[in-house]
Amino acid sequence: MLERAPDEAVRQDDLTERDLSVATTPEPADAARQIVFVAGPGRSGTSLMSGILKHMGLHVPEPEVAADKTNPKGFGEPEWVVNFHEELLGRVHVQPGDARPGAWFDAGRTSIQEMNRSRLAGWLEPQFDAADALVIKDPRISWFLGLWRVAAVRVGASTSTVVMLRPPAEVVGSARATADGRQDESSGGRLDDISRLAGWTNVMLFTERATRGSSRSFVRYHDLLADWTSTVVGVGETLGLADVTNAGTGRMQEVHRFVDPELHRSRTTWDDLSVPTALREIAEETWQQLDLLAEPGGDTPEVQARLDVLRRNYGSLYAEAEALAWSSVEAAGPAYLEATDRAAADEGDTTYAEASGPRRAYLRTRRVAGRVKRRLRDGG
Repeated sequence: MLERAPDEAVRQDDLTERDLSVATTPEPADAARQIVFVAGPGRSGTSLMSGILKHMGLHVPEPEVAADKTNPKGFGEPEWVVNFHEELLGRVHVQPGDARPGAWFDAGRTSIQEMNRSRLAGWLEPQFDAADALVIKDPRISWFLGLWRVAAVRVGASTSTVVMLRPPAEVVGSARATADGRQDESSGGRLDDISRLAGWTNVMLFTERATRGSSRSFVRYHDLLADWTSTVVGVGETLGLADVTNAGTGRMQEVHRFVDPELHRSRTTWDDLSVPTALREIAEETWQQLDLLAEPGGDTPEVQARLDVLRRNYGSLYAEAEALAWSSVEAAGPAYLEATDRAAADEGDTTYAEASGPRRAYLRTRRVAGRVKRRLRDGG
């Protein structure tokens, strides 16, 4: 794979080291209260891990998101947390699996706003009435780890993060199979596969960087299904989770009934996907380096340095993709306005053409596109 020197990395909209390290806010010493974040993209085993921790005695704030046919055993997600994250992402136009490196800067802006910090701390405080150890899981949480750590400090809680790992081809394949509740090729397609793979790469690279230097544990989804007992006990020892390390026979039996080895249904490989070679190479090496972090003693400076290079290489690759798609960006705005105005006219709505919402969205898109164009022009 082509190596890119650091000075060739994306400069504008890419996170600085200070931005990236915001999630490592110092934790209060000897806190009796604990919060365990379960992070990772959707379909990577986060629900399984959250459910196991819940059955072992940690508390998932209620009400939880209801189970459905895509996740019949439940998501292990607090409903309030999901709604809160969706609201914040919506404000800055970031998707849960956003592939843009610059999206981390946009989401990070919400984490430094006092109203969001106060609101989160206000919700978090009463949750400890139920238990001293909480599990907070949501595939969107990686975007807001800094915000959560600040709120945790305010309520006197220590924090740690479990990052779930699953081969990227399997994550893409599982997402394709469950899209819209369908399990056929119509729910996927090449563009969806590329977008999902790019999103996985972006989210995993920045999640690793955002958790660096803090209490964390990387867990392979396959290990959790093959031998959850030793895997989770290892997590408990690494993160100092007394509920896990001291779990009695009753708790262990609960988890045995909860874990279903048949959950590993997606066996997608690179041969099943049609994605650009350059993206596949970065994603595959990202997976290989993250996989090392799950080994005992594998969280080394050498692995972290290699992930830094991969993060820069991905930023450069994405900038090149933006340059290739520049004509589409130029054409999309006018085409969108024309289509919405035509639809309004067909429905006899003469006021819609002057509505501020679509035009504001178009102008915002043009401003963002202008920043991209300047960055490319300046050699960023």
